[in-house]
Amino acid sequence: MEHRIVYQRKPQVTVEDMIQAFRSDRAERRAAVLRLEIDYELAVLREALLEGRLDAAEASKEKLRAMRIEMLQLEL
Repeated sequence: MEHRIVYQRKPQVTVEDMIQAFRSDRAERRAAVLRLEIDYELAVLREALLEGRLDAAEASKEKLRAMRIEMLQLEL
C-alpha cells in the first residue's frame, strides 16, 4: 500500500487561538479535579502501606507519578 502526501503544511497558531487559550478555564478545572484525585490516591497509598500490600503501594506510586507529571504540565 502506498501513501502519498500531496500537501502538508506546518501548524500555525493564530491570534484567535491564543485569545481562546487565555480565556479558557479548562486547565483550572482540570487542576481542581486532579488535586482531588491525588488526595484520593495518597489515601489509597497510605492504606496499602499500613496493610503491608507492597504491590498495591507500588501501583499507587506509579499513578501518583503520572499525576505529578500532569500537574507540572498544567504549570501548578
